[in-house]
Order: sequence, then structure tokens, then C-alpha cells
Amino acid sequence: MGVESIACKYTKAAANSSKIALRSALLTARQTRQVQAHSEAALAARIATLLAERTPYCVAFYWPFAGEFDARTTLVNWLHEAPTHCAALPVVTEVGGALRFHRWTPETPMKEGYFKIPVPAHAVAVHPDLLLIPCVGFDPARYRLGYGGGYYDRTLARLKPCPFTAGISYECGRVTHLLPRESHDIALDLVLTEKARYE
Repeated sequence: MGVESIACKYTKAAANSSKIALRSALLTARQTRQVQAHSEAALAARIATLLAERTPYCVAFYWPFAGEFDARTTLVNWLHEAPTHCAALPVVTEVGGALRFHRWTPETPMKEGYFKIPVPAHAVAVHPDLLLIPCVGFDPARYRLGYGGGYYDRTLARLKPCPFTAGISYECGRVTHLLPRESHDIALDLVLTEKARYE
């Protein structure tokens, strides 16, 4: 193994170690943050504004997990605005594969999916044109730090046409330095927190 290969190997290992430590710290910060009603309302309002601006047909969001913002009420309100609106949840159908998106309404029966996260019990596949993507952290260039499984990276690389992507985070997930990244990482179109809109 040449010197350059050795350097690359250890640089990547250091970056991965750094991401693991940062992910752990950000998850702790999110789960121990004091939930405030006005902050939750502010983030919900930013999402509602984005939906009004983008006028999507189908919005994929996420079932809240590990202290993530719960966007369900915002999506239910949006669904009630027009009968043509469609919402969907991500579903892991293959470990290590890309996500699929299955239609969701407040009345949809749910079942336990991978990682014990609820998913629609009946698969009605849809292609969303806007994704609300949970972020453990994000940087000034709108690159996202997730849970490390790479599901959204693989999904965004394969979805054609690629949906508009909005990261959803709390301000405690914002990092001021650029995150370590790899060639397959894709910047989000914007990130919404309870305090600001980053684009």
C-alpha cells in the first residue's frame, strides 16, 4: 500500500470517528433540550410556509424518533387544505438499500418497520416531490449528518426526478464548521429550524 493510500485510509478513519463523536453529542443535545411550545410552533410555521411556497403534490416526511420534531400535525393540516394533497412516509424494504415512500393519511393503519419505527401497514407506493428529512446535525453548506445508515444518501442518488429536499432540525443541531463528507453526499436545498431558514 502506497503512502497516499495509507494517508487516505487514516484520514477517512479519523473523519468517521469524528462523525460518530459528533453524532453522539448532537443526539444528546437534542434529547436533553427543553421542549418549548413557542419553538415547536415556530418550526411548524416554517414548514407550513415552505409547503405554501412550493405547492407540492406529494410530501414525504418522517415518523418522529429520538427527539425529532413531530411534523404530523402540520402535515395533517396541509392534507386537509386540498383533496389532491398526498403525504408519504419512508419505508426500509431492503437493509442497505434505498428508501421507498408509501402513502400515509391520519387514518392509515400502521405496523412496526425496521428500527421499530411505524410505517404504513399497506404499501401504496408514491413518488414525492418534496422531502422533509430529519437531521441529527447540519453544516453551513447544508450538508446533513444523519444516523449513519446512508439511507437518504442512497435514496436521493436514485430518485428521478429528485425531489426538493428540506432538512428539519432544531438549532442545537447546527454546527459552524463543515462536516466531513464523501463523494456521494448531497447538500439539502434548505434547512429549517425553530430559529431560522438556511438556504
